[in-house]
Amino acid sequence: MNLAGRTVLVTGAARRLGRAIAEDLASRGARLAVHYRHSAPEADAVVAGIRARGGTAEAFAADLADPPAAERLAASVVERLGPVDVLVNNASVYYRTPLDTLGAAEWDAVMMVNLRAPYLLAVILGRAMRERGAGKIVNLADIAAERPSPDYLPYGISKAGIVALTRGLARELAPAVQVNCIAPGPILVAIDGTPETTAAVVKRTPLGRLGAAEDIVAAVRFLLEGSDFVTGTTVVVDGGRALD
Repeated sequence: MNLAGRTVLVTGAARRLGRAIAEDLASRGARLAVHYRHSAPEADAVVAGIRARGGTAEAFAADLADPPAAERLAASVVERLGPVDVLVNNASVYYRTPLDTLGAAEWDAVMMVNLRAPYLLAVILGRAMRERGAGKIVNLADIAAERPSPDYLPYGISKAGIVALTRGLARELAPAVQVNCIAPGPILVAIDGTPETTAAVVKRTPLGRLGAAEDIVAAVRFLLEGSDFVTGTTVVVDGGRALD
């Protein structure tokens, strides 16, 4: 796929990996829909930066924990930027949910954002891509899908669901639409990381360091521009962390 002139929606694009992905795809000529939840100043900065470099971008606010938000977001992007050619499901929530205090509310809070919203966006936009005869979807999972971390049970299950969603949609939307997944490992310092926990993660990573946002950006770029003969797969980008 040549990204020039394509409309791309990146969820959770105001900060961290989402921002890096959005800025890179914009640099390749895509029109960017920059989704955010609460980070309006950061999203506005991403949009301003893309426009300053001659690109096209719009910011879209949506709380994906709200059941109708995914449908509204998809409709709004299409209305303002045109049919979506590429969806990058990056937005997620990540916080401790110890088993002893885990209940239905905590489960729902994670699943709504991490699995239900990506599912709805992928189905709504994926069907439209299929009707037009082309499109690509990239879902962001996590190595926790295969290696659940203590105190993060719903998060790990939600990411396992993303992997399953990727495989299922790759079959449902073929051959017009390619659907793939990226499973990052220790990329950047964790949102709730401390110097001690970060050092422990680095020690258990064979390559002996944290990954950079560019490592994920490169994987996204390959799945979009590098090949049209890859679908239903999960690309693990973890410095060998899953080998432990």
